[in-house]
Amino acid sequence: QVQLVQSAGGLVQAGGSLRLSCAASGRTFSNYAMGWFRQAPGKEREFVATINWSGESTYYADSAKGRFTISRDNAKNTVYLQLNSLKPEDTAVYYCAASRYYSDSRHYSGNDYWGQGTQVTVSS
Repeated sequence: QVQLVQSAGGLVQAGGSLRLSCAASGRTFSNYAMGWFRQAPGKEREFVATINWSGESTYYADSAKGRFTISRDNAKNTVYLQLNSLKPEDTAVYYCAASRYYSDSRHYSGNDYWGQGTQVTVSS
């Protein structure tokens, strides 16, 4: 089992920045690819970004490219999502997720464990 605990989100103005974190406990963190998804009201949960076990490979949704950065610190068992140049359409509940396989981690069903979710609200 892997337990994922996310930091608080927040309210930020358009153009602002926010950093989300997700701390893992349980099984060896470095065995897992880590990802971030988000779910806006009335919409399905969508992929945002993923990072492989070592941090050397990352992949982003088009909506995140150039604005968001995923990173991990295996010594701290933590994955981060830096959100820059935020837009009102980025408003959503953000979830971190752990997957045994990097190739599967960008798909909802490819993840084995999920964080509790954290609200990010971007005002215009």
